[in-house]
Amino acid sequence: MEQELELALRIIFAALLGGLVGLEREYRSKDVGFRTHFLVALGSALFMVVSAYGFEGMLTTAEHRWDVSRIAAQVVSGIGFIGAGTIIFRKSENVVSGLTTAAGLWVTAAIGLACGGGMYLLSTVSTLLVLAGLEGFNFLLDKFDKHRKK
Repeated sequence: MEQELELALRIIFAALLGGLVGLEREYRSKDVGFRTHFLVALGSALFMVVSAYGFEGMLTTAEHRWDVSRIAAQVVSGIGFIGAGTIIFRKSENVVSGLTTAAGLWVTAAIGLACGGGMYLLSTVSTLLVLAGLEGFNFLLDKFDKHRKK
């Protein structure tokens, strides 16, 4: 029961951190906001927890060992697929959009995986860096680039 509470805490923590990133995106009126980032982080953490602890009762011998990194690798691939769907090239304007959204989903999945692995400090620092990067660079661009569209 104690282990289950710890694992639930990992998932909750991931959802909260992913939600923070999503709130910033909502604040900036981006299409992919709170709910998507919340779910990506939560899902990534759950996949990590299940891959690391969900098969403990299964047969493990010298010939058969569960590789928990395989699920994490598939999360990365799946998020890459979802992120690719957010990238749009508008030929009429010769503009690519959605790259920050795709990168945000990618890093939010990584934060979820870190939470699922019990790496609370790493995931918290990563979330703070993401928020600093998104908001901090926006602030700097507004200050130094007078021609920027708002």
